[in-house]
Amino acid sequence: MDTIKELREETGLSFAQIKKALDDAGGDKEKARSILSEFSVAQAEKKADRELGAGVIASYTHASGTIGVLLELACETDFVAKNEEFKSLAKDLAMQVCAMSPETVDGDTDTALMKQAFIKDPEITVEQKIQAAIQKFGENTKVTRFTRYSIS
Repeated sequence: MDTIKELREETGLSFAQIKKALDDAGGDKEKARSILSEFSVAQAEKKADRELGAGVIASYTHASGTIGVLLELACETDFVAKNEEFKSLAKDLAMQVCAMSPETVDGDTDTALMKQAFIKDPEITVEQKIQAAIQKFGENTKVTRFTRYSIS
């Protein structure tokens, strides 16, 4: 039960999904993590074509006051957009852009936001964080754009 609680805190997924992954992994926590990650990727792929009709604009200003970011995180419904965890994710992604200076949202290089290691958990990429959010919220979720301002 402690392992289920721990994975629940890490992933935000349902107890049933976590229990199934642990059962499939024979109780091995690391294998269960891998199964849950694969499941999140599959769920994200299934929802990728859904229309994004809602979202939030998040802002982040560095403590120095010399760098600021505006970021748009889109989802399907206002219900998810009003969720505090969704808003927190948008804020974390704005902080990511502030700290790591990506040039684009998508792409094949480390200058693409989605390919960067997530600053709050370097074991995963921003893309994996978004995939986990899609699984958690049950809706297509995407960073549609961002702007980073900097006083040199």
